[in-house]
Amino acid sequence: MDLSALLINDPAAWSAMARTLLRIGVILFIAWIMLALSRNLIPMLRRQLQKQTDDPEQHKRLETLGRVFRYAVAVIITLITGMLVLSEIGISIAPILASAGVIGIAVGFGAQSLIKDYFNGFFLLMENQIHQGDVVEVADLGGLVEEVTLRYIRLRDYEGTVHFIPNGAVTTVSNRSRGFAYALVDIGIAYREDVEQVFQVIRDVAAEMRADATLGPLIIEDLDLAGVDAWADSAVMIRFRIKVHPLQQWTVKRAFLLRLKQEFDRLGIEIPFPHLTLYAGQNKDGGAPPLHLLNQVGE
Repeated sequence: MDLSALLINDPAAWSAMARTLLRIGVILFIAWIMLALSRNLIPMLRRQLQKQTDDPEQHKRLETLGRVFRYAVAVIITLITGMLVLSEIGISIAPILASAGVIGIAVGFGAQSLIKDYFNGFFLLMENQIHQGDVVEVADLGGLVEEVTLRYIRLRDYEGTVHFIPNGAVTTVSNRSRGFAYALVDIGIAYREDVEQVFQVIRDVAAEMRADATLGPLIIEDLDLAGVDAWADSAVMIRFRIKVHPLQQWTVKRAFLLRLKQEFDRLGIEIPFPHLTLYAGQNKDGGAPPLHLLNQVGE
């Protein structure tokens, strides 16, 4: 039967179609309003929560969670809208849901890694292990976190290369951005140098840095001098660390090494380089054969 002829001859059909289109329009309009509200209310709620705390770590976490929630709400609203529209045009969603369940099981077996990505991403966010703006090491890669989603982490390394790491591949997160950090420094001095004098030089340089208008605010506590850490082949190794604000450990370490080098040069303290002592051997009676050194190459 010709649908257009039926509609012309049956005003009731026109009326029913008009009501259906009106209901679909109302559903779409409500969905549009809800999407617009979610795009505005969630950021508004995030900003209100951020005003209640001065912790920058909490600010970054709320930023990441807000973005994920906006995405999740948009997906849910879209799915519900689609099902309501299908129901209005007379397509039963029950068989679709049943088929989707069967298909979902089949797809689930083939997309286990994808499901793992989403589960891992959910717990990474809920447990506050990582969020946007952190400097981390994950999956043997390190860099600045530019984006965290339920499926992947976008990481930019020091060279500017962007890495997309599936959340399912994340087993350990080493976060360098939480609370505080340490600028850990190992230096070597010659065996002939006075260790106590070197200790005092290190303390003096640390005190100068704390008094510096630029570097001082980056440092949280005074120098923690561990002392002599090892006897290396050519040097006495000294270890110390400085507690600093997150992500400032590299800035403080570079500045400290520069100032310490300048002070060592001024005082004539030797920074050793690898060298070798030749031993010609010795007889059992204590006498040693003479060591003949070559005066010219090729002799």
